Parts: sequence; C-alpha cells; structure tokens
Amino acid sequence: MNERSVKYSTFVIEKNYSASPERVFSAWSDPSAKARWYPKADEFDLQVGGREINRGVYTFDACYQEIVQDSRIVYTYTLDQGETRMSVSLTTVEIKRSDNGTQLIYNEQGAFFDGHDLPEHREHGTKFLLDKLGLELQNK
Repeated sequence: MNERSVKYSTFVIEKNYSASPERVFSAWSDPSAKARWYPKADEFDLQVGGREINRGVYTFDACYQEIVQDSRIVYTYTLDQGETRMSVSLTTVEIKRSDNGTQLIYNEQGAFFDGHDLPEHREHGTKFLLDKLGLELQNK
C-alpha cells in the first residue's frame, strides 16, 4: 500500500506589466485572449459560481469564487491526472494600477497530494504562464 501524504504550500508571484489594469483583466477574462497565453479551456464561464475546465494530460477544474472587474479574480481549483487527484488550491489574482501600468499579485495556497505534484513545480509553471501573459500584453 502506498503512503498517503499532503504537502501544504503558499506562494506569491508579483509581476509588473506595462499595460492597463483593464487590459490585464481582459487577458484573464476573455476566453480567446486567455487562450493565447494559457491552455485553451474546454469550458469557460467567468462569473461567481462559474467554471473553467481544461482537459488534457491534466484536468484543471476551477470554480470562480469572487470577481471584481479590473481588480481581482479568486478561484478554487483541482488538478487531476486521469483518476488521480494531484492538488486542490485557492488562488487570488490581484490587479493593481501602478505608475508604469499594472502590478499583478498572484497568490496560491495549495494542498499537494501523495507526491503527485510538488509546490515548486507549480510555482515554476505559474511563473512561466505569467511570463507568457507579459509577452501577450506586449503584442498589442
């Protein structure tokens, strides 16, 4: 029998983008814009209680908990590989106007199960995606 375990972790990533908070929020909230920097969702309903689901090698299944236009997106999500639950997280994305555009603060609190995923890998992957968001914001 395999040993069961939970590893808890919180990480915060701060990014500055030379785009308005409205553009940054739109890059998260418009499905076609988000698909240019984040894996394309099979389902996308950005409203409180709405879901975003992406089925691929992994299944990302998010439920939006709070949305403040151009300012904040809060969601909970599970990440599975096949029938194996890898993690459950609470994510807060804060979008703040700054002197040079926007400061984005990404905060994820997660429970990572049975060694199937590691917080360090999640943080690394999230930084990669937020860098892709930065490139997308530069393209317009």
